[in-house]
Amino acid sequence: MKEWHLYIPYCNPTMNQTCFPLCNYSPTVLFLQTSNHSSISRKQSAKDHSTTFPLCAPLFSAIMGAYSCLSSSAVALFAGDRHRQKNRNSSSLPSRRRGIGVICCASNDGVKSSRSCTELVAERLPMPMLAEDDTIFTSNGMMSFVPYKEANGTKVGSTRGIGIAGFLEGKQLLVTGATGFLAKVLVEKILRIAPGVGKIYVLIKADDKEAAAKRLEFEIINAELFRCLREIHGKEYHEFMSSKLVPVIGNIREANVGIETELADEISKEVDVIINSAANTAFDERYDVALDTNTIGPFRLMSFARRCEKLKLFLHVSTAYVNGQRQGRILEKPFGMGDTIKRETSPEFSANATPILDIESEIRLAFSSAKTSWDAPLVQKMKDLGLERAKIHGWQDSYVFTKAMGEMVINCMRGDIPVVAIRPSIVESTYSEPFPGWMEGNRMMDPVVLLYGKGQLTGFLADPNAVLDVVPADMVVSAMVAAMAKHGSRSNPGMHIYQITSSVVNPLVIQDLAKLIFQHFSAFPCMDAKGRPIAVSPIKFFDDANEFSACVSTDAVRRNERLAAAVSNEKISRSLKSFCSRSVEQAKHLAKIYEPYTFYGGRFDNTNTRELMVEMSEEERRSFGFDVGSIDWEHYISDVHVPGLRRHVMKGRGRSIEPQLGAIP
Repeated sequence: MKEWHLYIPYCNPTMNQTCFPLCNYSPTVLFLQTSNHSSISRKQSAKDHSTTFPLCAPLFSAIMGAYSCLSSSAVALFAGDRHRQKNRNSSSLPSRRRGIGVICCASNDGVKSSRSCTELVAERLPMPMLAEDDTIFTSNGMMSFVPYKEANGTKVGSTRGIGIAGFLEGKQLLVTGATGFLAKVLVEKILRIAPGVGKIYVLIKADDKEAAAKRLEFEIINAELFRCLREIHGKEYHEFMSSKLVPVIGNIREANVGIETELADEISKEVDVIINSAANTAFDERYDVALDTNTIGPFRLMSFARRCEKLKLFLHVSTAYVNGQRQGRILEKPFGMGDTIKRETSPEFSANATPILDIESEIRLAFSSAKTSWDAPLVQKMKDLGLERAKIHGWQDSYVFTKAMGEMVINCMRGDIPVVAIRPSIVESTYSEPFPGWMEGNRMMDPVVLLYGKGQLTGFLADPNAVLDVVPADMVVSAMVAAMAKHGSRSNPGMHIYQITSSVVNPLVIQDLAKLIFQHFSAFPCMDAKGRPIAVSPIKFFDDANEFSACVSTDAVRRNERLAAAVSNEKISRSLKSFCSRSVEQAKHLAKIYEPYTFYGGRFDNTNTRELMVEMSEEERRSFGFDVGSIDWEHYISDVHVPGLRRHVMKGRGRSIEPQLGAIP
């Protein structure tokens, strides 16, 4: 029986790309060979192949946008690590790090077969198994119905530690999403704790070098977050930052991640670690846009990673909520290609009734449904499509669904590259470093907090007894650095998962959170336009969306009547009425998109993360500690987070005398 093998060298952006309109990606050449042997001859040069086609493996044909020019018979798989060259410098056939070894289906045990993805997934979809200890295990998670038990014995931190400082010394990093909230905290942490780090290439969306340099200056170098670094370096601060940070024009939504060819070649020879923090985090984004960033984006970046000669680690920032609608205690397990949560959470469905997750089909569906225009009906149609597809397969929304598929793609493509996937839960303001309470933009729970504090929301759609899994940004970043050092220095290929979460070891119950927020705004109320304190009442909880909508509408009418009575100007009165109406719609929208999270029944196990902390030395724990079990929620919410939210997001608007942003007690 003949085997089909496919090798995809790295992208050449100068080629004609009309055949790949979807992602603007064109491979230099694809070698398709039929053979009765299990490997492609290492002695055979590219020119010796009698047949070349501009085509891709089934999984990635849609990613490359080539489905319009593919024939059904053009199915080719590069079947695993056995084809990897022993000599990376050989000129006959590029090594797997220099190109893209396309693997249709991978698992923790390696490549199982070179048959189609659909065939493999159909055979591999697991049914939950009931163990004797009343715990249901699945291939990627565990739904626990017994109380959580700590590991036996007391573990003592290693005296030698991981060697974080030594690993970072002189390392060259490439960071995507560096102008975003979490990656910005990461860059600050590394530069402050490990000033001996090499260059940090910062991928920035910009039209030209001047625009990229301005964004770097404004959004990173001059950001308040870096004030500790400014104090450390004084007059030499800008010189230090310029010597470390290199702005790189790029975009993970473009071919070759948008980096010009010459610079891409330079970076591929220098970079030691790639950190992917770029993502579209909107819960209700257009399906095609979310896929392009969260699923196809990691594909493009991993394609670039395979060219990097010195690469020691690929670190991907995901989210704990890629676990979708799993319940109970959820383990830190990687996804296999085609895994669908619906089968785990709905075991009553038969194998034939549960749809198979085929990423290629999802991409084709999304882009065939989309048009170039951005009119309102189309945008809503694409948002609805993303939500529909997510729920079919067991995820809450298009954000976590596309992020989960992004993990699958990375695991499928990684080959011998060590990969760390960081899964934080709801990332909020810093706990202590570089100073307490720093944040940027509205995080998940913050719009609700602000509406409540300003008197525009008296209740919310939530289970008061549910747990809201929150983690401070600085703890997430410290865990990222520790995992980076551990796996980047040991050259241990694999997909290593770390869930940076609090719901198992230190749960924050929603009704306790609501009480703390009420106490804060009662003691330190926001002020209205006339400088009068805005009174708040204890937050009410609703388990029915219609009841919640009726409540916020009634509250808005009463609020509008009070405001209208206070003014005599008809124009101002109409403006106030419009404002109240918008606040009602905003509250309903937030309730709709947050409902899967405010009624969430899963608890994220963080055993791997806790074991990582055990490996650290005492000195490393002091500099890179991330013990979420040590968080004092009353202190964090009342003295750190809400004051930080009012200072850095509200910018002091509508505030009264506030408590000082709290130091750790």
